Amino acid sequence: MGERVLLTRALLKWVGAALAALALLPTPLFAQDAMLVIAHRGASGERPEHTLAAYERAIDQGADYIEPDLVATKDLVLVARHENELSGTTDVASREEFEDRRRTKEVDGQRVAGWFAEDFTLAELRTLRTKERIPSLRPANARFDGLYPVPTFDEIVALVRAKEVETGRRIGLYPELKHPTFLLQNAGIDMVDLMVAALRRHDLDDADDMVFVQIFEVEPLRRLDSLIETPLVQLVGAEGGPADTPALRYADMVAPSGLADIATYADAIGADLRVLLTDDGRSSGVAQAAKATGLKVHAWTLRKENAYLPHPLRQTGGDAGRGDICGLYGLLRGASVDGVFTDDPGLVEACRVDE
Repeated sequence: MGERVLLTRALLKWVGAALAALALLPTPLFAQDAMLVIAHRGASGERPEHTLAAYERAIDQGADYIEPDLVATKDLVLVARHENELSGTTDVASREEFEDRRRTKEVDGQRVAGWFAEDFTLAELRTLRTKERIPSLRPANARFDGLYPVPTFDEIVALVRAKEVETGRRIGLYPELKHPTFLLQNAGIDMVDLMVAALRRHDLDDADDMVFVQIFEVEPLRRLDSLIETPLVQLVGAEGGPADTPALRYADMVAPSGLADIATYADAIGADLRVLLTDDGRSSGVAQAAKATGLKVHAWTLRKENAYLPHPLRQTGGDAGRGDICGLYGLLRGASVDGVFTDDPGLVEACRVDE
């Protein structure tokens, strides 16, 4: 999921009426009916994202699901990175032995320069070490730079199963396939086949498994729907549309007819906050319309830093300071959202417990 450190103009318009909306929310339901907490890239507000340390931290804080974004290596191994370009989250740019791997590629219509996972074997990738992606906002996370390798999907599954034994509770997986059409067309890597094989290998391909598979694109989800029973999630942004279907806009996909179409191949939508809430913090009606078609609704992304919160929910400390994350949680709760992606599962779990 892409994001900017500063809020987009649409969120910047989210002014005092958001606080008024909080006061109008109905009496909360009991905690057992509260929204799912989905750890976005693990507890990425406290550890470098997409590391086993971040996932374990999230599980220990009570997250219901952990969310690994998946890309693939040259030798067809699924690994967890937010993007196939590696320099933003690893030390690859400082590694002289890989200087000749630098490339410029057009990924989903955007020119991207750097080092790409699909140009590395797993053995090569495992020599890299991860780093904090946004150290200006999360300087404490930078203390862990250089400590952790890039994990494979198999290792993430093993961690989840070990933590289930340790904690005595079920823990879900919520993988996202990144750029599947680009990788198929430009590197010959079929992310759908790799995902299906991995889920079957781990016996996670049934409807009752605690797994959601999410993609921003449409046709890869349709393929998955024909191959596995695992619940599927159509991701939708506030702008643009699916990279594999250029004529289709997300705005059309969240209209009633679009939601009805999504319900033919997916079980939920994963929606940008701006899709689900109006500029004044009230429900846009999209969540209710989606649920009327039988779709679950999961929102992305709740973060504690003021830089990611609407002005009325910001507090002292500048962009990196902690704002009123529970206020935003409450607005989403009032909009009938079923689950929330968050970089800060411990804080959101506290919001849920306080309901």
